[in-house]
This record gives sequence, structure tokens and C-alpha cells, in this order.
Amino acid sequence: MSINATFFAQMAVFFLLVMFTMKLVWPPIAKALDDRAQKIADGLAAADKAKSELSSANRRVEEELVKSRTETASRLADAERRALSIIEEAKAKAAEEGSKIVAAAKAEAEQQTVKAREALREQVAALAVKGAEQILRKEVNAGVHADLLNRLKTEL
Repeated sequence: MSINATFFAQMAVFFLLVMFTMKLVWPPIAKALDDRAQKIADGLAAADKAKSELSSANRRVEEELVKSRTETASRLADAERRALSIIEEAKAKAAEEGSKIVAAAKAEAEQQTVKAREALREQVAALAVKGAEQILRKEVNAGVHADLLNRLKTEL
């Protein structure tokens, strides 16, 4: 193998090609590869961030659901307590009204009993006067014997 000028010329052309490639071709390719690597890294970081935000949002949603469930349960319990309270108040008012009605009925019955007794006394007094008239065979004057008749009514 002989080294001749062609070999040196090929070496010079190769060296120029390498220099040309390193100066003009390689930097845009390297920049494009670096940009692509940066975009991929940014995309992966954004995906990780989105994943963490999603998990955080899911946690917040679960917390809100738990909070709303407990709040709903609390409101239902309050509503049930209020309903029971209203029912108890209604029962108490009904019992109070019932006792008032019973007391009024008892008072009215007592008044009617007193009136009936008075009417009965009047009738008994009238019968006694009639009986006395018949026994005495003369008329008994009510105005003259008012004290006697009043005493007779109270004794009956």
C-alpha cells in the first residue's frame, strides 16, 4: 500500500467535511435534540404536576363529600329532633287543652248540678208548702212566712 497524494487529498476533504459538519450541521441538530429533550422533560414534569394536582383535587373532593355527608347527617338529626320537639309540644298543648276542656266540663256540670239542686229545693219547698196548706187547711202566705221557707230550703 502506497501513500500518495490522493490519500492526503482524501484526508483533507474528510477533515474539511468533519469541520463543516461540526460547525454548520451539528449545532442545529444538537440544538433540535436538546430542544426535543427539554420538551419531553417539560411534558413529563407537567404530567407529574397534573397527576399530583389530580390526586390533590380528588382528596379535596373526598373531603368535601365527607363534610357534606356529615353536615347532611347533622341536619337530618336536627330535623328529627325538631320534629320530635314539635310533636312533644303538640302533645303537651293537646293535653293542656284537654285538661282545660275537662275542667270546663266539670265546672259546667257542677253548675248544672247546683242549678238542679236549687230547682229541686224550690220544688220541694213548694210541695212542702202545699202539703202544709193541705194539712192546715188554710192558705200559707209566702211573704209572711219567707224566713220559714228560706230556712226550709237551706235544710233541704
